[in-house]
Amino acid sequence: MSASGGFTDLRQKLKAMTPHRDELKTKTADRSNGGAKKRKYREESDDDDAAAGSDQEQRDAEARRVKSGIKQATVFSAQECALIEQKIDEVVAKGDKGLYREHTVDRAPLRNKYFFGEGYTYGAQLERRGPGQERLYPRGEVDEIPEWVHGLVIAPLVAGGLLAEGFVNSAVINDYRPGGCIVSHVDPIHIFERPIVSVSLFSDSALCFGCRFQFKPIRVSQPVLHLPVHRGSVTILSGYAADEITHCIRPQDIKERRAVIILRRTRPDAPRLDTNPPSPAPLPSPAPLPSDRKTTHKRSHRRADPDAAHRPRVLEMDKEENRVSRVRSRRDYSSHDAQRDSSTRRVKMRRH
Repeated sequence: MSASGGFTDLRQKLKAMTPHRDELKTKTADRSNGGAKKRKYREESDDDDAAAGSDQEQRDAEARRVKSGIKQATVFSAQECALIEQKIDEVVAKGDKGLYREHTVDRAPLRNKYFFGEGYTYGAQLERRGPGQERLYPRGEVDEIPEWVHGLVIAPLVAGGLLAEGFVNSAVINDYRPGGCIVSHVDPIHIFERPIVSVSLFSDSALCFGCRFQFKPIRVSQPVLHLPVHRGSVTILSGYAADEITHCIRPQDIKERRAVIILRRTRPDAPRLDTNPPSPAPLPSPAPLPSDRKTTHKRSHRRADPDAAHRPRVLEMDKEENRVSRVRSRRDYSSHDAQRDSSTRRVKMRRH
C-alpha cells in the first residue's frame, strides 16, 4: 500500500481491520490454561478423596476388629448400683483416714485408684518407663478384695455366665471426678490374663480406642472407636480390643463423678518387685598410712583418758602458774639483794 493510506504493510491493515482476533486468541489461550488448571485441581482432589477414602476404610476396618473383641451387657439395676456406690463411698472414706496399706491407694489429679488383691507399678512409678516394665507389688502390700466386691459384683457376673468361678484375684476401683481421665494404654499383657472386665457406676461415660494424647494443654485425637458405657453396664475386653489397640477415658467424657470396678486375674509368672534386693558390695577399706611400728605398739596399749579433751587447757594453766611463780621469786630475790646492799653500805659508812 501507499503511505497515503496510513499503512506501509498489508498485515498492519488487516490487524487494524480485525482487532477482535487478538482478543479472541488471548481468551482462547486463557480458557485452555484455565481448563488445564481445573483438570489438575480435579485430579489432585480426586487423589485426596481417594486417600481420604482409603484412610476411612482402614479406620472402619480397625473399628470392626475392635468391636469383635468387646462384649457389653447391662447387669445391675439402679437399686443394685446404688448399693455398690454406697460401698465405694465407704472405701473412699476409709482411704481418706489412712486405714489401708501403703500401696492400696494411689492418688492422682481428678482420679483415685484403690488396689485390692494385687497391685502393680505403672506410669511415673516405674524405674524405667515403657510397656513391659510394670511389676506386681510383693504379696501382702495391698489389702485383700473386700467381701462386698465378691458378693455384690463378682457373684452376679459369675451367675450370668460373664465370669468364670474363681477367675478374679485383682480388683481395682477407679474413682473419677468431672474432667478426670486415664491416658491411652494397654493393660499389661505380661501382668494380666484376658478377659478384662469392668463395671461402670455413678454415671454414664465412654471408652475410646486408638486415641493419642497431647499435654499442656491436654488434647486428644479422634478415636478409632467411641464406645458408650452406661451406669450398671459391664464391658468385657479380649482379643484385638484388649491386646492390639490402646484404650482410654477422655476428659470430655467424664461430665459427672464416675467410678469403674476393674476385675482381672494376674498371670502366675507375672514379675514382682524384689522385696530383698541384693545389697551392694562393700567398698574396700583404705590402706593404712605408714607409721612407726614401735609407736603403733605403744598406742595400742594406751588407755583412754577421760580428761584428754581438757588437757591442753590444764597445761596452759600450769604454764601460766609457773611463769607467775618465777616472776615472784625473781622479785623476792631482787628485794633481798637490795636490802643486803643497803645494810652493807650503812655499815661501811659507820666505819668511816
